[in-house]
Amino acid sequence: MGQTALLVIDVQDSFLHRPYWDEGELPPYREAQLALIAGAEARGAPVINILHTDGDEPFRLESGLVKPQAWLRHQPATTFIKHVHNALTESGLQPWLQARGIRRLMISGIRTEQCCETTARVASDLGYEVDYVTEATLTFAMTHPLSGRVYSAAELRERTELVLAGRFATIVTVEQALQRMEAAGALAV
Repeated sequence: MGQTALLVIDVQDSFLHRPYWDEGELPPYREAQLALIAGAEARGAPVINILHTDGDEPFRLESGLVKPQAWLRHQPATTFIKHVHNALTESGLQPWLQARGIRRLMISGIRTEQCCETTARVASDLGYEVDYVTEATLTFAMTHPLSGRVYSAAELRERTELVLAGRFATIVTVEQALQRMEAAGALAV
């Protein structure tokens, strides 16, 4: 499966220290994320951890919180640190992928509509084939700044699928992502 890599974006302790952190959506997300990692590893695809750092206290390297959450026990092929919303800009990830001939990315991680979605958009613009594994992404309710309407995590995931599908990514389940990875590998042989 040398053409595919799994990105595990921002699954880090920093989020545990944000006021919007909500454990409610964590169990199904964690189960999907771990299944996706196990499936990618079983098929020989590199699993790449991406961590985010910026000036916000829990995201500062000095905070000691810019590290994978404890339940992530896989050994990543590599880890990159990003300072912007997407994982490909100035992190070193893109040259790493290019050097290995990787052309398909499976996107997973924390903040469905932010860093995961932004990475999918940039990856698509750079010519990568993108599988967006929504069930292996996590987000939190948000309040609209003008109307005051609260959008649930489910609504945010649905909106992300809507704007990415057919333009920037193929929206897939964990099972579909792993099947597509196998099919792409079989075609590349």
